[in-house]
Amino acid sequence: MLSELASGKRVAGVKQSRKAIREGRAKRVYLACDADRAITEPLAAECARAEIPVETGCTMAQIGTACRVAVGASVAVLLR
Repeated sequence: MLSELASGKRVAGVKQSRKAIREGRAKRVYLACDADRAITEPLAAECARAEIPVETGCTMAQIGTACRVAVGASVAVLLR
């Protein structure tokens, strides 16, 4: 699944991801399993309300690498 994130249009980070979810631009959301739950749980709830699929089987380092950022990312969004 991370290959789809790595090759598609995406945003990484909490603020940009939340904005994409609220604007209806999110196709799929990736939440890191090792991220702080205080960050990921509200985003997961927003995704559930908007019926956006969520992937949780990857780490912050894996998401950061897929998004080509030098640090880990707790959340990333694959855009429509």
